[in-house]
Amino acid sequence: MRRAAPGPWRAASDRQGCVTGRDGTSRRAAGREEPEQQHYKIGDTVTFIGKSLAALLVALCVPALAQARQQEGEQIEVRLWTLLSGGDGARMAALIQQFNASQREVRVVSTTLKWGEPFYTKLITASVVGAGPDLATVHLSRIPNLASGGVLRPIAAPELAASGLAGRDFFPRQWQKAQYEGDLYAVPLDLHPLVLYYNKTLAGEAGLLDGAGKLKPIEGVDALTAAFRAVREQTGKAGMTMESSQSSYAIWRLWLSMLAQRNVAVIDQGRFTYGRAGEECLAQVGAWFDRGYAVPGLDYAASTAQFMGGQAGFMINGAWEVPEMVRASTAGTLGFDYGIVPLPRMYDNASAWADSHALAIPVNQRTPMSPAKARAVLGFAAFVSRNSLRWAEGGHIPAYRPVAESAQARALMPNAMYAQAAQNVVYDPDGWYLGAAGPLQAMASKFLPAALSRQLTPAEALGMFEKEAGRLIKKRPPIY
Repeated sequence: MRRAAPGPWRAASDRQGCVTGRDGTSRRAAGREEPEQQHYKIGDTVTFIGKSLAALLVALCVPALAQARQQEGEQIEVRLWTLLSGGDGARMAALIQQFNASQREVRVVSTTLKWGEPFYTKLITASVVGAGPDLATVHLSRIPNLASGGVLRPIAAPELAASGLAGRDFFPRQWQKAQYEGDLYAVPLDLHPLVLYYNKTLAGEAGLLDGAGKLKPIEGVDALTAAFRAVREQTGKAGMTMESSQSSYAIWRLWLSMLAQRNVAVIDQGRFTYGRAGEECLAQVGAWFDRGYAVPGLDYAASTAQFMGGQAGFMINGAWEVPEMVRASTAGTLGFDYGIVPLPRMYDNASAWADSHALAIPVNQRTPMSPAKARAVLGFAAFVSRNSLRWAEGGHIPAYRPVAESAQARALMPNAMYAQAAQNVVYDPDGWYLGAAGPLQAMASKFLPAALSRQLTPAEALGMFEKEAGRLIKKRPPIY
């Protein structure tokens, strides 16, 4: 349910909001922000920081005017850095405009930077020199890295309470992930899990739909394999599709989900702990490709095009692809009816990889945030939370429970098809080297896809991954 933002800000229907900023560079089409990938080399961040420090001191320095605006009676400007582009970027821009138009005391100005490691490198560098933004969109999976490295400022309990937000307003898993060593470092915005898309025409021809035209329940890895096989044998189309080219992140997300479903941790206490289960799960995915149920070597764009072109019965992908599905369906260019379900339970439970966007405050030690600015920043975060039904149109599941559990959210399609996934999510394990566009994900994307195209056996791929990643996880967490 939408509610007005709390606080002393008065309505300003006569005032038009203004959003400024530049577009971020992205290889993805509108509405497809998440899978942007970056290669990571050890030491890249440190080298970049060293080379960029002088430039940032000049280019990103905080003008004295920004501090002066915090004086009582003057409008406070909140500078937001975001990694959101495409459809997500447009939705955030609309929320900013709505917020700016709703009151006179605070004005949010956004800047969009390139998704992935470039964004986090610049955020870290700017925070170190005291030239970071007042607020930034981050992934919850990066909180251990950013909080332990001194990049983010903790949010004190009284500050949060003053904004009208409380921990009980959020789903427990997201709220827990927003914390580090007992302190809160971000306000969760959403949840975007790995899900299973299906083509109703092809699934129907394969006998996989019930009388209502919905996918029959799939439980167990054998049942999922049989569904892929049925589509392939009955229609001649690919049983399923997912990105599997080198540098693809999808296999990391699926592999992590499968291990979690077997109650197996990838890493524990700085050691790889997946053992034989890791090889078995990777081999299972490889078997789908070996048996001809899926085409190996497709990059993200080719994989999604295969599904949207009606050439595959299923697609394993994130919920962030929903806007493109809705757009094509509405425009009449999709060519088939589709459905979405949570990632099926293949083993002991229904765990599915997910990540979350969140709003966090960079520490900016040289320019500490005033109480007035903190109230403004968290007031905006509260406004976004309470108006996150609009954000959900991007396929995301809102993290703010009053919205997520509202009648409007429950009726929002196609989100309602997979909303249950919020109860079974698994994030990347905690660690400074993990998280969205983090170095360990990049290393996994370098080796694991090779096991899907027979370039390497599962054992070889994991052995090479462990050898390279093992050196990384033994390093001490960086202090920026």
